[in-house]
Amino acid sequence: MLQDKVENLLKEAFQENNSLFLIDLDITKDNKILVVIDGDKGVSVEDCIAVSRKIEHNLDRDEEDFSLEVSSAGVSQPLQLERQYRKNLGRKLQVTTNNEKIEATLTEANQNGITLNWKAREPKPVGKGKRTVKKEAVLTYDEIVDAKVMITF
Repeated sequence: MLQDKVENLLKEAFQENNSLFLIDLDITKDNKILVVIDGDKGVSVEDCIAVSRKIEHNLDRDEEDFSLEVSSAGVSQPLQLERQYRKNLGRKLQVTTNNEKIEATLTEANQNGITLNWKAREPKPVGKGKRTVKKEAVLTYDEIVDAKVMITF
């Protein structure tokens, strides 16, 4: 089956370059193969070409006609895997849960979830004015509806 062949070829490609990993694989009914990859150190055009060649050169077009598209996870795409969170430690994220939206720095990511830290201005407990307080949120991956890296210039 085409799906199994492509999955095995991707495993081989990721063994050859173990900083790369799979985000999404979709094969349509008309054999359009769509692969989205990411990497611990980012993804270069050469990385996409290498993965594409690994698949294309090891499938027989006479056996199955197919088209192939290999791309990297875009900046605007939400984070999906623990490995993506780990590679973005220290960066500012916009995380949406069922209850709130948080813009904060990702300070920890492990198999259980993530830790976010930020500063907020809150009213003083006594008297007028506001004070800056440090906030922290520890979220499990199940609590996260959407998480994106915020690009700052």
